Amino acid sequence: MLDRSLVTFLCTKHFFDKYNCYEHTDRNREKIHLVIYDKIYGEFEVDKVLEELVLTKAVQRLKGIHQGGASYLVNEKWNVTRFDHSIGVMLLIKKLGGTIEEQIAGLLHDVSHTAFSHVIDIVLENKDEDYHEKIYSHIIRNSEIPCILAKHGYSYQDILFDHSKWTLLEQPAPELCADRIDYTLRDMFEYGHISIDEVHKFITDLIITDRKIYLQSIEIAEWFVETYYKEVIDFFLDPINIYGCDTLAKILKISLERKIIDHEDLLLEDENVIHKIKSSTDNEIQLLIKQLHPNVQVKEDRNNYDIHLKNKVRLIDPSIFNRNKLVKASSLSEKVREMGDIAYKKAFTGVFVKIISN
Repeated sequence: MLDRSLVTFLCTKHFFDKYNCYEHTDRNREKIHLVIYDKIYGEFEVDKVLEELVLTKAVQRLKGIHQGGASYLVNEKWNVTRFDHSIGVMLLIKKLGGTIEEQIAGLLHDVSHTAFSHVIDIVLENKDEDYHEKIYSHIIRNSEIPCILAKHGYSYQDILFDHSKWTLLEQPAPELCADRIDYTLRDMFEYGHISIDEVHKFITDLIITDRKIYLQSIEIAEWFVETYYKEVIDFFLDPINIYGCDTLAKILKISLERKIIDHEDLLLEDENVIHKIKSSTDNEIQLLIKQLHPNVQVKEDRNNYDIHLKNKVRLIDPSIFNRNKLVKASSLSEKVREMGDIAYKKAFTGVFVKIISN
């Protein structure tokens, strides 16, 4: 049982420093609420049920799960976590007028990600990159989450096991949704590719119709499409990122095969798994670990390469309101069409990486 007197430390110093969180007492209701200040979306008072969910072991674990998988191991600045993203999705849904239930779904949508996020999909040769979805119900049912939701009068099955009803949270590509928007804005802002003014200008242009997210300006649509491809092409498929994911996938695969770790270990945090692997005496693994560091030098070379890796094809073509009708951005903008064609070819072909020095 958590001691309420320690509430300002429950999310850990990292959480409160990063999100400028504090408690607020509403004298009219005589309840204590968690207030979160997010550098992208601003300040929000969080409902009690969401506060309790944020403090669960399942959600807190996401602080140690890096969004980019192996990226932080080859570039220390690439350190956004699944926790950062999950909080962001929850707040964006709230900002867009989503219900408490949809905010809950947003907060918990990534709670089943294993250590190193989508790197496990490479290990398991899972081209759909959805291993975390396959184990989602198991993770939820074996956590504190169902009890907390029941205490507040919610059914975890109704909220968490059918995301199709949460149309702000998730939409099939190439449309906008809170999940897709947040990981794009958060990564690109944190890594210095876009400004906070650009972020705010984009958010201001969003419009909600039939509980779905659309844009109003073709110029803003072009900006977001460009930003999205900076994320899923330039960042996801950066040669050093590909090198990191490939090397870590080899380490994890060998470690699983040789029973140095097991699948339950993958439900720990990234550094816990790394520590367990580093503790082994396996020479091949130790050699590979030494090759995973920020000073690696690689380049893209289709003719003479050591690694060829493809990611899931991710395309974006948001609908915008044009003369009171929903129209695909690509039908109004040659720039959007060209960016989509280039992104598709790059993702479909994959990246060919030559190792210069590791």
